[in-house]
Amino acid sequence: MPYLILMLLTVHAAQGQVTYWADILNNGFKQATIVQPSDYEGSVTCTIIRKLPAEKSQKAVLYVHGLNDYFFQEEMADRFISEGFNFYAVDLRKYGRSWLGHQKLNNMRDLSEYFPDIDTVLHTIKSEGATKILLSGHSAGGLIVSLYANARNGKEMFDAVLLNSPFFDLNAKSMLKKSAINYIVKRAEKHPETTTDSGISALYGESLHKDFHGEWSYNLSWKPVEVPPVNFGWVKAIHDGLLKLSQGLEINKPVLVLHSAKSVDEKKWSEAMFGGDAILNVDEIARQAKNIIGPYSIQSIPGGMHDLILSRKPVRDDVYTTIFDWARRTVK
Repeated sequence: MPYLILMLLTVHAAQGQVTYWADILNNGFKQATIVQPSDYEGSVTCTIIRKLPAEKSQKAVLYVHGLNDYFFQEEMADRFISEGFNFYAVDLRKYGRSWLGHQKLNNMRDLSEYFPDIDTVLHTIKSEGATKILLSGHSAGGLIVSLYANARNGKEMFDAVLLNSPFFDLNAKSMLKKSAINYIVKRAEKHPETTTDSGISALYGESLHKDFHGEWSYNLSWKPVEVPPVNFGWVKAIHDGLLKLSQGLEINKPVLVLHSAKSVDEKKWSEAMFGGDAILNVDEIARQAKNIIGPYSIQSIPGGMHDLILSRKPVRDDVYTTIFDWARRTVK
């Protein structure tokens, strides 16, 4: 992005002005680039994606994606809109629409790096008229949202929290082994940019994208089937976030934690990939979720995939029923 445009966007954001233009999804979606302070890689942006219902609403949802991800879930947006929500999503710094040429995709050293992105979008949502906001996070986004909610305790700009298969586990069968994690965490302080295999099977990506076995279309450069190597700094940041979770996170707003009823760990392609969480240990999600201090509830979804709203249609219909039954009681 040209330097002059970046400077203009920075000025507008500082003045509380957000300039939207047509998003890559079209179909009523708009996007806005927000320039954030530079970090250890240089210039940084995040991206707001918005779609509004035909009738004006004071309710809104903000969706925060996970690792190796960005916002592309149009059906989810339309389901929220049909329930009277203004829909917002954020492509966090170094992901999707916000990934700049000088950056390593997904790079970070502390999960709190994403807090300014969430702050910025929530301020924007409020400035655009919403008085009730549901903050939603998937996978790594679920861990980020949980830590953010704890850090903003007493100063919340949201009214409820929805966690879709939150990344509450770093020791799943398909992920990095405990011995490797301990080594990486020790090395990360001095060598945060050293990379390691994520340990995530490409089968999950194949279960989602329409070019393989799935039903969804998205940008494979932004969400590759094979998850790119992650930095030692990334692993340490997740490890540190999970340690904070284990010590208790105070979230004084209603929290709904959703996860699949079972994990799957296939070594080659199988239809079983459509029936469980192929990324995380669901028992560990449920166990760690009990470290939330506040009004939370945990519910398992039979047949759910890791991203529950990308499950087969009968299952995701159940997911939406669960979400909106809860949301009608908590975001009104």
